[in-house]
Amino acid sequence: MARMPSAERRRQLTEAAIRVMARDGVARATTRSICAEAGVSLSVFHYCFESKQALLESVIAAITEHGISVAREAIRPRATLRETIRAGFQAYWDHVAANPGEHMLTYELTQYALRRPGFEHLARRQYELYSDTYTELIEQLRRLMPFELRVPVHVLARYLAAMTDGLTLGHLVLGDAAVSAAILDMITDHVAGLAETADGAADGAADGAADGDRPHSPEYAGPPLPV
Repeated sequence: MARMPSAERRRQLTEAAIRVMARDGVARATTRSICAEAGVSLSVFHYCFESKQALLESVIAAITEHGISVAREAIRPRATLRETIRAGFQAYWDHVAANPGEHMLTYELTQYALRRPGFEHLARRQYELYSDTYTELIEQLRRLMPFELRVPVHVLARYLAAMTDGLTLGHLVLGDAAVSAAILDMITDHVAGLAETADGAADGAADGAADGDRPHSPEYAGPPLPV
């Protein structure tokens, strides 16, 4: 077996764990099945992770980064702040559509942690991480397109985490792409309306389009998500 840095080995095992858990469920994912997926020995696993808690924390962080990284890359200045925000949401949503099993796993991880004594802090850390990542994206956007918010950043970050979390779960259950796209437009309008640009106007009003006349982003036309 080729030697590799421990950080890279941890990443390899974490990604293998995500695949196994998405396929078999969190409770049925064993260290043996994860090692088989990664093509490493059990001794390598125990060298990288001292406990299942440590593995699950790594899995939660990695899954969150998967979805947020595409949004982070999509956030670059466009004609209006609203368009920039919507592009970030769309990048995240494309990831949901392409990786439904991975996003379903996030909810299973939460329930598993809440129901297993001693693991409750992982669920709390999971949702703190969601808020932290939205805080990062908001600050990134403020550096690119300076604006002032009418609410505290940490409140907006928690709001965005709650809205996208609920929307993702609803979409995984109901699978209505058109409604999900419309809701993303509503969230975008709300967020843009909370931002005041340099000219003193809310961005939602600065583009000159009435809510009913604003074109919505095209809906995802790929295969339906499994229920």
